[in-house]
Amino acid sequence: MSESRPHAGLGVEARRLMRRSGFAALGTNFEGRPYVSLVAVSSYYDASPLMMLSNLAQHTRNFAADPRVSLLFDGTREFAEPLAGPRLTLLGRIGRCDDAAARDRFVARHPDSAAYAGFGDFALYRVAIERGHFVAGFGRISWIEDSELRFAAAASALAAAETEIVVHMNQDHADAVALFAERLLGKSGDGWIMTGIDPEGIDLRSGKETARIDFPEPVLTPAAARTALVALTRAAREKRAMQ
Repeated sequence: MSESRPHAGLGVEARRLMRRSGFAALGTNFEGRPYVSLVAVSSYYDASPLMMLSNLAQHTRNFAADPRVSLLFDGTREFAEPLAGPRLTLLGRIGRCDDAAARDRFVARHPDSAAYAGFGDFALYRVAIERGHFVAGFGRISWIEDSELRFAAAASALAAAETEIVVHMNQDHADAVALFAERLLGKSGDGWIMTGIDPEGIDLRSGKETARIDFPEPVLTPAAARTALVALTRAAREKRAMQ
């Protein structure tokens, strides 16, 4: 398989894989050799990966000496032939992140982490994206530079309103959130809640199961988020009426 040149939208496709993923393989440098471990991940508004890691873990000691890391995001689970599915190897540099909003996004995606998020030997880390090697399927292989891989548009207004939007949807529109999961994603089960919103979509969770809905166009403000959520609600109700 030869490597193709990046095409328009490939960065979006790779980010969608990153934002859907709750876990990834983390590669660090251990005494000059690759050291790979499984870690829980979430994503920030610009799609930068977030991880809550113990300072005692081997991978943490590794990147304390060399901050260059890689992350493998695997989207092949639902494919009968895994090599036909998408995967992204992300290259970047890791550093501690003390941003409260980033921590809240991680805990919302991984609620079990709330039990140790405040411990002194745990910290939140963020990977500054440098480059990505994206295999979108057979014959669709490209390097993607950071400018295309990161979501660069400013979304500070949406970020500031995220908690309010999520609480509002879960408290006042729980029926709509349930319809998102059931009618738009084909998910079963009860207790679906919205756990986050970013410029490119919303995250949902029911127990240990997570799901994501991508917006057709970027959403940067609370007003735009309201319009997008109303459109999703309308689409979910229309699907329910047709079935």
